[in-house]
Amino acid sequence: MIAYKKRNTKQGGSFDRIRFVAVCLFIFGAAVVMRLGHIQIFQYGFYAALAQNQHNLSSLLLADRGEIFVHEDGKLVPLAANKDYYLVYADPRIVKDAPKVADELSGLLQMPAGDILPHLQKSGDAYEPLKKQVERNVVEQIQNLNITGIGFERETSRYYPEKNIGSQLLGFVGYQDDLRVGQYGVEGYWDKELAGTNGFLQGTRDAGGQSITIGSKTLSQKKDGSDIVLTIDRTIQYKACTELDAAVQKHGATGGALIIMEPSTGKIIAMCGSPDFDPNAYQDVKDINVFVNPSTYNVYEPGSVFKSITMAAALNEGKITPNTTYTDTGSVQIGKYIIKNSDDKAHGVNTMTQVLEQSLNTGAIFASRQIGPEKFEEYIKRFGFGEKTGIDVKSEQSGDISALAQHKEIYMATGSFGQGISVTPIQLITAYGAIANDGMMVKPYVVDQVIHRDGTTDTTKPVTVRQVISPETAVKVQAMMVNVVQNGHGKQAGVPGYFVAGKTGTAQIPLQGARGYDPSQTIGTFVGFAPVDNPKFVMLVKIDRPKDVKFAESTAAPVFGDMARFMLNYFGVPPEVDVQKK
Repeated sequence: MIAYKKRNTKQGGSFDRIRFVAVCLFIFGAAVVMRLGHIQIFQYGFYAALAQNQHNLSSLLLADRGEIFVHEDGKLVPLAANKDYYLVYADPRIVKDAPKVADELSGLLQMPAGDILPHLQKSGDAYEPLKKQVERNVVEQIQNLNITGIGFERETSRYYPEKNIGSQLLGFVGYQDDLRVGQYGVEGYWDKELAGTNGFLQGTRDAGGQSITIGSKTLSQKKDGSDIVLTIDRTIQYKACTELDAAVQKHGATGGALIIMEPSTGKIIAMCGSPDFDPNAYQDVKDINVFVNPSTYNVYEPGSVFKSITMAAALNEGKITPNTTYTDTGSVQIGKYIIKNSDDKAHGVNTMTQVLEQSLNTGAIFASRQIGPEKFEEYIKRFGFGEKTGIDVKSEQSGDISALAQHKEIYMATGSFGQGISVTPIQLITAYGAIANDGMMVKPYVVDQVIHRDGTTDTTKPVTVRQVISPETAVKVQAMMVNVVQNGHGKQAGVPGYFVAGKTGTAQIPLQGARGYDPSQTIGTFVGFAPVDNPKFVMLVKIDRPKDVKFAESTAAPVFGDMARFMLNYFGVPPEVDVQKK
């Protein structure tokens, strides 16, 4: 009996152990199953991507960016090109004598040895970039040193051979996150066409990371960007930008703009801003406002250059002639406001032509009163003010003529001589282009051709906007503006032997946060064209806040005269010998 009980006790103990093991196995199995289920259901994407990364080979095929060209003597010259540079990197694991290597690289990379050394001492790192955009000749010198652990990668970067010349028109290629994109100017506006489309290669690789030749591959071909040819003439552009910079420096001005346009087509021949920047080193610019194109973006009250627009409106309505007279008493009172001439003088009886010659505010008010506030606003809109021109560069403003919509006499009066409204230089030159082009306004543009990689070409055709004034009116205004250059404040813009038409404008600058204008600061503008009977160009020169002189006849007009002389000679326009500069 006792033996029987002992035998049963042993059997019971064995059964308990078996059951315990079975329960443990069951729990463990259940845990494995649950874990696998969790992985397959909830973490499927992660592990699938991990496996794909181990066995798949993916590569982004970068498209070549199109280049930007300008005209010079019948040839195309690159203004924005692609250039091969090199990235210099180190494999610190195999670099020997890091301090010595840092000293050897310092002079070639133009970096302090103390900045290089920490990168070389990261012993657990297999790839440590040292410097980007290194020239090929420097790379060859480093190669000749046979330094173990120093390598190179070729990289294509944007290169601007002309540096600062026309930089605000061009813009630059910079980084947004990890992507290189065009910013500002032509680079920004035409980024899609210039950038092209990247391709993609996906295949299979072996355990060693090498591509398996017979494995499946997916290839999306890259599409290289299109080249762009600008309407810009390189010789004129260089001369214009140089002259503008010199004038800004001479007068201690804060900046300026210069635009030259073909009035019959709208082609921009030159467009410059000052101060400018080097797009090759855009990252070194401290004030990002310098990136903005002042010709298309900066708005200002234009001042007396607007008087030509006022005269054109009144002439076109048949309310005045160039010889219509009025008596200038030196001031005009409208309600509680008294408006005076800029020289605070009364000039007596004057014709409308003399109003432009002497730039009389009271005469501009007289002309605007002949057509009234509603008609005045209509003409200002017809000349394109208050809306964008649609020029094909990034960042354009529309200005502000909203005060004229109130149809109050005071706003018409101040607007007649360019106060209380704001415009951009590109609007102003486009309006003057209409006067030069027998009253027909055309749309300004800077891109002449888009050349695609398949050999096809898109050529820009001039776009007619509208007939602003009649050809007869345009001829009358042209003659009045010739008198401004011959007899008035525009003498410094004249060129001996040629009929040059134009108008000065010395604009006051509104006070910030207060009513009225700053008495110590002005903006000088001269807009004109030549030769008057068949204009080859219309040009605008603008000088901001000069320190040494106040009026446009001493700042903007001389620059116009120098450039006009250069242009007429450049285009081979024969002189009219009976015309002399006074």
